[in-house]
Amino acid sequence: MNKNLGINLIRVTEAAALGAAKYFGKGDKNIADQAAVDRMRRMFDTMDIDGVVVIGEGELDEAPMLYIGEEIGMRREGSLKVDIAVDPVDGTTCVAKGLPGAIAVVAMGPRGSLLHAPDMYMDKIAVGPKGKGIVHLDLPVKENIKRFAQASGKAIDEITVTTIDRERSHGIITECRDIGCRVRLFDSGDIEAAIATCFEDTGIDMMMCIGGAPEGVISAAALKCLGGDFQGRLMPYTEEERLRCIDMGQSAEKLLTMEDLAAGDELYFAATGISDGSLIKGVTYSSGMAKTHSVVMRSSTGTIRFIEAIHKMDKKPNYAK
Repeated sequence: MNKNLGINLIRVTEAAALGAAKYFGKGDKNIADQAAVDRMRRMFDTMDIDGVVVIGEGELDEAPMLYIGEEIGMRREGSLKVDIAVDPVDGTTCVAKGLPGAIAVVAMGPRGSLLHAPDMYMDKIAVGPKGKGIVHLDLPVKENIKRFAQASGKAIDEITVTTIDRERSHGIITECRDIGCRVRLFDSGDIEAAIATCFEDTGIDMMMCIGGAPEGVISAAALKCLGGDFQGRLMPYTEEERLRCIDMGQSAEKLLTMEDLAAGDELYFAATGISDGSLIKGVTYSSGMAKTHSVVMRSSTGTIRFIEAIHKMDKKPNYAK
């Protein structure tokens, strides 16, 4: 894989973030998402790749751009063949409501490296390097907390578990509070929450939640770069979703390890903040310019780069349209 791919991916997520941020707090999550999709698509067209979207905005009949199975990039003879997982706005509700934690994200790997995850819920657990090989999705919440506490050298009341603020999280929240650990809730956007477990200054130790399966694949790619750990299991709630699993060759019973979700050792992950989060800041504007904050990672080298950029919007047609 070309080592410059990471920087090019940042240009893709910057464009998406700048598009969505224009609609921050304006109450319409769909228009923010469409703006991000449009800009992300245009930037992909400038990359010398032969890409297939394996995680995208839906099927061909549901999304005009970046749909699952779409071929993107310049696609010339000799172009690098890659799988691409995109979430132009992870946290559309956060953007619409003016809340923190929304990011634009892309993961990329060699063809066949990223799981084709159906669009349904996934039960997930994510930890940083200190919890790698220690926690397990099939263990009770309290047991995972005890194991992590022992491995990290922390007292249980010093551990912070993050989960999504939904009714389906009530069991996780109750068990965490019963054992005495701290709980931090987020409104939407569990990719950023999963990544936060790998950085001590975020204050997040573990993420446990039921969230989107596509986001689980992207999170696994990021945690592969960061040396963390991630496990998931698909959760079809309807017969239609169960059949969708079968059609895509997936099993709802199988425990999905990080290697199942994001295989190999040559993966890239890039994210740009739309609104302020625990890891990166959101987009800010001033006098025809915009400032973005991004992170890009490469699994083969373990390199993590934080990038702050100032954009003169009148000089960037692919960003400003």
